[in-house]
Amino acid sequence: MKHLAVGLWRRALILGAVVGTTMAAVAAGLDSNLPSTQQLGQVTYLSGGIGLDQSEAIKQVMKDYSLTLTFVGTTRNGNEYLAGVPVVITDAHGQTVLDVASAGPYVLAMLPDGRYTIAATYRGKTERRTVSISTTQHVRQVLSWVM
Repeated sequence: MKHLAVGLWRRALILGAVVGTTMAAVAAGLDSNLPSTQQLGQVTYLSGGIGLDQSEAIKQVMKDYSLTLTFVGTTRNGNEYLAGVPVVITDAHGQTVLDVASAGPYVLAMLPDGRYTIAATYRGKTERRTVSISTTQHVRQVLSWVM
């Protein structure tokens, strides 16, 4: 009976090691698909989402950023993700804290607590949003344009 218990214990340890190794490999795979983070002043951000692997990797880390922006074009046939969208985020004092062109349909930013205005432009049309960022909540905005 003792040998059976030891055998089961060893199998459980091996299974745990295999599952842990597999989960670590999956996490590492997601990390390798993430675009690199950038720093501009106090703002850490990343942008991308081109391709399924990168899009899935970004979705896994959205919760780690205080602001997620998604850019969508609406057509007669449905929605399309957009890239190359210029984005300017200003603080409550009108100071620009982020000025980038999106490298894909997502921009994730870690902003200090406060009130911000987002201006994103596509094909000459600017969409604006005002958001309040705090450590207690994640803000997600979908900006869309009719194409």
